[in-house]
Amino acid sequence: MVVEAQYPAHWEADVVLADGGTAHVRPIRPADADRLRSFYSRLSDESIYFRFFGPRPRLSDREVERFTNVDYVNRVALIATLGTEMVAVIRYDRTGPGEAEVAFLVEDAHQGRGVASVLLEHLAATARERGIERFVADVLPANMRMTGLLRQAGYTAQSQFEDGVVRMTLDLTPTDTSAEVTTAREHRAESRSIARLLTPGSVAVIGASREPGGVGQTVLRNLLAADFTGPVYPVHREVRAVAGVRAYPSVGAIDGEVDLAVVAVPAEGVIDVVKECAEKGVHGLVVVSSGFGETGARGRARQDELARIARSYGLRVVGPNCLGIANTDPSVRLNATLAATVPGRGRVGFFSQSGALGTALLQRVAQRGMGISTFVSAGNRADVSGNDLLQYWEEDDSTEVILLYLESLGNPRKFTRLARRISRRKPVVVVKSGGTPSGHSAEELGLPDSAVGSLFDQAGLIRVDDLIQLFDVGQLLAYQPLPAGPRVALVTNSDALGLLAADACVAAGLEPRPPVNLGPAAGPAEFGAALAGELASPDVDAAVVIDMPPIPGRAEEVAAELLRAAEDAGKPVLTTFRGHLGMHPALRVSGASGTGSTPARGSIPSYAAPEEAVRALAYVVRYATWRAQPAAPPPELDGIDTARAKALVHQALSAGDPAGNEVVSGGFAEAGPPVEVDAAELLSCYGLTVWPAEVVGSPEEAVAAAERLGWPVVVKVADPGASRRAGTVRLGLTGPEMVRHAYAELSGERVELAVQRMAPQPAVPTVVGMIEDPAFGPVVSFGLGEVTARLLLDQGFRLAPLTGEDASALVRSVRAAPLLFGEYGYPPVAVDALEEVLVRVGRLAHDLPEVSRLDLDQVLVGESDAMILGARATLRTPAGPRLDGGPRRLS
Repeated sequence: MVVEAQYPAHWEADVVLADGGTAHVRPIRPADADRLRSFYSRLSDESIYFRFFGPRPRLSDREVERFTNVDYVNRVALIATLGTEMVAVIRYDRTGPGEAEVAFLVEDAHQGRGVASVLLEHLAATARERGIERFVADVLPANMRMTGLLRQAGYTAQSQFEDGVVRMTLDLTPTDTSAEVTTAREHRAESRSIARLLTPGSVAVIGASREPGGVGQTVLRNLLAADFTGPVYPVHREVRAVAGVRAYPSVGAIDGEVDLAVVAVPAEGVIDVVKECAEKGVHGLVVVSSGFGETGARGRARQDELARIARSYGLRVVGPNCLGIANTDPSVRLNATLAATVPGRGRVGFFSQSGALGTALLQRVAQRGMGISTFVSAGNRADVSGNDLLQYWEEDDSTEVILLYLESLGNPRKFTRLARRISRRKPVVVVKSGGTPSGHSAEELGLPDSAVGSLFDQAGLIRVDDLIQLFDVGQLLAYQPLPAGPRVALVTNSDALGLLAADACVAAGLEPRPPVNLGPAAGPAEFGAALAGELASPDVDAAVVIDMPPIPGRAEEVAAELLRAAEDAGKPVLTTFRGHLGMHPALRVSGASGTGSTPARGSIPSYAAPEEAVRALAYVVRYATWRAQPAAPPPELDGIDTARAKALVHQALSAGDPAGNEVVSGGFAEAGPPVEVDAAELLSCYGLTVWPAEVVGSPEEAVAAAERLGWPVVVKVADPGASRRAGTVRLGLTGPEMVRHAYAELSGERVELAVQRMAPQPAVPTVVGMIEDPAFGPVVSFGLGEVTARLLLDQGFRLAPLTGEDASALVRSVRAAPLLFGEYGYPPVAVDALEEVLVRVGRLAHDLPEVSRLDLDQVLVGESDAMILGARATLRTPAGPRLDGGPRRLS
């Protein structure tokens, strides 16, 4: 292990605390001496007694020097700061091989905010990085806060009482419980941080000038027009009133408390405003000002400084360069946006990354008659992102459906993790564009866009192609139940439109029943009876009603019959109702969840054309099918030797490091160079065997190898990637002369040759791989080995680790999958064996972040087994923990 006294900057992190506020965690430095003294002076006698087992009015100069001067290896201390003040410290001192004593102190005013738990997470991660396996803490029996913290961390804990002190020992090996504890705390903290933004008791608008049409005044007027339930404070340094409301020269001059501040000052002045808000005790900021990351490098630096300063003072930030936020809850009525039109109360949470597009999107929602629960436009996402909103909407009882418009993915691995969990309870519909200068496109992240779609499918996300589809699907999910299957009834008064709808169903993978054509003269009674009859059939899972009469009339009566027939059916009904797009007033149900003209659950959505209705239904059917499958953890596998695999990786990386540094996983600031490792040996650690082969240097060596391996054999180019090139293999060689002849033919290419025992036939060639993507983490890929499949990039992708269901879906996700199931003249093969290979590769990828790439080319799938014919593995020392790994931190 490399022993360094250098300051480990990669341990620094912004964190969200249990109450939704933020703090900064970093290693202590010698320059923190005065900060430590000030912190200590604010501690109560009880806190000091619990820490030092006796009174200690102040720290001596020698103690201060010792506490602030650490080597970051055997003696480590992390502090939490708010602004310039230190509010907590945790430290360990190594006491023996793999063991260290741990202690912490939290300022009394900040106890109960979850500071200690997040510091313990970070200190445990640093300790593991330095080779420490367990913490020991001596705790007074009365110090219930510390004993509770250690026991609730999720690690294996033991305690014994001796000489009036409880000695607790904490095994730092991560467990499922410790991971669950960390995830649950992250979820609660981030959810509360967003709740504080969306449910403020008071709002200040900073930069609200008297100029009509100005950004600040626009937000102020929208707040007032929405009848926000709390006080609104305009802030302007010169004027005394804005829009008839008393104005204040600064945030600090406001008489009452301020929960939320909307900032609309020039970009150069935003940082000063943030500091003023921090001194006032503001909880969150919405920065609508432009002039940040969207303008180039200088603006990006200003944006990073905005996020750093705000978080260091405990504030979350929406924006900059954003449209704002809204909450339609009658107890809040918040419209802190630049959009004058905000939809009414509904059950849809809506996130838009784009500020410029946000106004148009809100207008679209309102025009359709849909309601929303809350809306956030994140703009440049200096801090708050879609991941934070997912955490909030998961627990928000007012939100049943989540709509996302994304231009980039800040932390894709976390996004897919959250979405997979949330989609089990609430549908998440996302439309994602190709990327922005401030974000990353899929190609920049190392994966094709098709891979992103595969990973979204794995997470249960409903990914649509455009904004129209986003709202088409959203309105169906918001007001109708999920279908139990793909069987669709079609009720129509137009034979042509009914046939179009049936064709659209078939094209979308649905199963239409013969259309029930009522004829152009059909009235309310005919529509009601036909729909009721179709919905009563056990062979119907959903119904599409098409009402396009040649002579308009009796619309409300027909709508009433449709609502009556659908009311208790428990099956989704959607319509093309006289060309209307959205929630037609006559098809709306009023109730507890609807206010005024806003529809409630049970309302029937309408689409301009039958094809659009069918397309929306197809998305929802696929989601309902995914959701109906029970969630399962990755299976338990035998034959796994992770310790041997890690030792093999460690040895290979150390041998490949020209500087001779010993490798500590996750502890390097920069990724190392690529290093080859014996793929067969690595795979054997995970119960996978590469089909026997021997590299040979002459015809006689080739014959001897064939005798040892057993006939028939294959002679091929030894490079595992050679299967992509024609003419690099000779199959079915049954004798020495055939081997010599094959060797002579291939040796002319001046490449290394190998002899391999021929796998049983018939079999289907496939390709399995994985990459360690910088954003998504370990991703497993699968495709068929046929030339056509390779050329068409017919591949599927899944995040590791894989469940059995993931592996099954991955195999079936490629277009050429029917070749594995006995179609088109191919024999049915052992797909279960192939799926086990995928699960084991996924486990390897999950366990070993140092494996940057693994290619199994080819994997022959026969009637009873899957045989790995070639494998290549590349290692790289990781630059740090995976994007969604390690202790909680804000990106």
